[in-house]
Amino acid sequence: MAADKSSPVEKSWTIFKEYHIDEDVGFALPLPLEELPHPYDAWISIARNLPELINNNQLRVEVEKLATLSIDGLRGHKAQRLAHLVLGYITMAYVWGRGDGDIRKVLPSNIAVPYCQLSEKLGLPPILLYADCVLANWKKKDPNGPMTYENMDILFSFPGGDCGKGFFLVSLLVEIAAASAIKVIPNIFDAVQREDTDTLQKALLDISSSLHKAREAFSQIHEYVDPNLFFNVLRIYLSGWKGNPLLSEGLLYEGVWDTPKKFAGGSAAQSSIFQCFDVLLGIQHTVGGVPSDFAAEFLQEMRTYMPPAHQSFLLSLKAKPSVREFVLSKGNATLQKIYNECVEAMVSLRNYHLQIVAKYIMIPASRQSKVERSSEEASESESKGTGGTNIMDFLKTVRVKTVNCLLKED
Repeated sequence: MAADKSSPVEKSWTIFKEYHIDEDVGFALPLPLEELPHPYDAWISIARNLPELINNNQLRVEVEKLATLSIDGLRGHKAQRLAHLVLGYITMAYVWGRGDGDIRKVLPSNIAVPYCQLSEKLGLPPILLYADCVLANWKKKDPNGPMTYENMDILFSFPGGDCGKGFFLVSLLVEIAAASAIKVIPNIFDAVQREDTDTLQKALLDISSSLHKAREAFSQIHEYVDPNLFFNVLRIYLSGWKGNPLLSEGLLYEGVWDTPKKFAGGSAAQSSIFQCFDVLLGIQHTVGGVPSDFAAEFLQEMRTYMPPAHQSFLLSLKAKPSVREFVLSKGNATLQKIYNECVEAMVSLRNYHLQIVAKYIMIPASRQSKVERSSEEASESESKGTGGTNIMDFLKTVRVKTVNCLLKED
């Protein structure tokens, strides 16, 4: 039998290509396009000038003037992802307007029809997603420079100045920091199959190291995102129409469906990277494949908001042998300790996420005057994330499940 000269890592990237996972940026879209050809440049023009159009009360007028375009001219995955991002921005801006409660419950057919057709083609919901505003909404200022905040920018902005840039880019940098761990996943399953504990230990150390780097990247949010701007401005434009009292019936996509549809807003739960490590480490949110509580149900639902290739990757991991069971079966104290370090790194990230939510959502909500809204509506929406869940309860439940996954010492 001829020897395979390619390394496990080289083989892994061949495998990952089918799952749309990139060697450098992981689940993020590598080098997104910034322009669309005529006539789709009309969409780009509105998306690029959103804050000004909203401020001048011209956004809805300009959107209603747009021609209904066929999506047939959008060739290639990157052009389609850019169009989905742009239509997502336009839709959020059209629905929420100036963010002052003057909302629209009907998306006009000239946007709704191409948006829903494109969404169907990509296998994504017709609402602005994490896969849009974080994973496909970036560029490098100097193409040859590093992937750092200082050398990066977002393609499109909402009102709120640089708040959106900070929020989306820091989220992307967290993704990229954690992405370096993806390349060792094939080594892990290879080591489990061969019962090679040394290789497994090294790969698990790589994962815990990457997760710690992700936690460090997360801390940049304090420098670049203002809590009041996030809560009072940006958060409005990321909100969806599921579990949202302001659009309790959902949004009517004119010319597509006869009844309103409910879709959740962009949420970190739509990120594939942390669900990927949950599956890999055997952090259980389900019992017998069935969601065990509301948090598990929400995580499961959020998978349908991920690109289909990424959903397939998570399913492929689930079908592999259990790393956790292998570690348990070996009774090796060093291996168990290293496995626990990975789980502890996930706990650390989830603890930090709770702190961020307290600072950026709960504290501003508690300070906010309730004069503008009814107290019932205020209390209902204040504790919810952009995905429509009670965010503190959700995150605490997920954290408990993660802590419970730690292997106990004999």
